[in-house]
Amino acid sequence: MLTMFGLPKPFRGHIGVIQRNAITSWSLLRPKPEIILFGDEEGTGEIAQELGLRHVPPVRRNQHGTPFLNDMFDTAQTLAAHPTLAYVNPDILLFDDFMEAVQRVKSWRERFLIVGQRTNLDVSQLLHFESPEWYERLRDIARHTGVVASPSYIDYFVFARGLYSPMPAFVIGRTAYDNWMLWKARSLRVPVVNTSAVVLAIHQNHDYYHLHPQGRAGLWQGEEALANQKLAGGRRAYGLDHATHSLTAKGIRRNFGHLVGDAKVRFEQYFLVPVLALTAPIRHPLGLRRRSIAGLMARIGLTKGRSL
Repeated sequence: MLTMFGLPKPFRGHIGVIQRNAITSWSLLRPKPEIILFGDEEGTGEIAQELGLRHVPPVRRNQHGTPFLNDMFDTAQTLAAHPTLAYVNPDILLFDDFMEAVQRVKSWRERFLIVGQRTNLDVSQLLHFESPEWYERLRDIARHTGVVASPSYIDYFVFARGLYSPMPAFVIGRTAYDNWMLWKARSLRVPVVNTSAVVLAIHQNHDYYHLHPQGRAGLWQGEEALANQKLAGGRRAYGLDHATHSLTAKGIRRNFGHLVGDAKVRFEQYFLVPVLALTAPIRHPLGLRRRSIAGLMARIGLTKGRSL
């Protein structure tokens, strides 16, 4: 039915705990998906063997040692036993409502992109999956103490094979590639379905120093992040509010709110960005920088965010 894939970080300390939790939760999904773990980081091969998952060690990396996302997507789409694939960040806990959502969308269309919002939750220990109550207890805790993240955070992408062939040479764990993925589906007129209303995807909170020595700042503003943003070609504004459809308990409904978001993106790309470029020699001596103007425009609702 479904091939899931991801690339874990080294299984050390807290990140090792939450990755084990996440990947174990994937292995308990029903119907059981095929799961491919990429990379040769410490502990990846061991958990793949323990849970009976497929392990593909070779991953092409850049000069900094960061894996290329497009290489993993190409390999996954070639190796997948199923025509529907899901790329999931390996700190995300998933439940059977995820599989039910995938099946409902597959029954509706052949080509699609499924995305959804995550709920942030502090998890510091290994979960007791052997307990019959683990599922309901965790969901109950998430409902009461979890924090629903901003729509700009997207941690799972379910798509039909071939949708992302080819993909630009993004590196993993940096910005902009997720926004590009939504834009790409939209540019091909492939329905983008937001399943947030029916899927609980729990993101286990963690710091970001295992991804970059400068933490979150490095992920968003470092050299590799800027390279990703350049490859994305100014599509950083695309998020969950650009989904064309929503999956609810009653069915799949058309979203019309994305039309407003589309208009804001076009305003940024085709009017505001050229105007700012032309007026830079005048603005800069006055202290009117692009970043401050972008923040003001976002606050008053004329643009999507600080992406100019």
